[in-house]
Amino acid sequence: MKKIVIVGSASLQDKIQLWKKFLEDDGFEILDYSHPIAEDVFIEEYPTVHKSFLNNIENADVVFVMNEDKKGVVGYVGAESYAEMAFAVAQNLLHKKNIEVILLQMPDKSVQSYDEVVLWLKLGWIKLFNK
Repeated sequence: MKKIVIVGSASLQDKIQLWKKFLEDDGFEILDYSHPIAEDVFIEEYPTVHKSFLNNIENADVVFVMNEDKKGVVGYVGAESYAEMAFAVAQNLLHKKNIEVILLQMPDKSVQSYDEVVLWLKLGWIKLFNK
């Protein structure tokens, strides 16, 4: 059973839960997915949650970047999702990991990391989800 981490905006829990069920039904073991952290404990909990999430990315077979539309932007990729995607790519490049990085959809050109996404697709470092 392949192990997968779902990367995406923690504010889109309804979408994350739909993808989580879809991927579990498809035979994946969900190692982790983006969770919201309560504002009143955010500073205290974020370092531990973030470290655990990155450890799970290191141990995943697949990182699924759930870049659903958000804030009127098609294929929204926020800074945190981009950083997590880049972490998986770096694991492959530096540590000879074989983590498959799959982006749900092509982001709009207004997304800050658009140029990197295009380059990484050309290099074969990431791929688009095949529906």
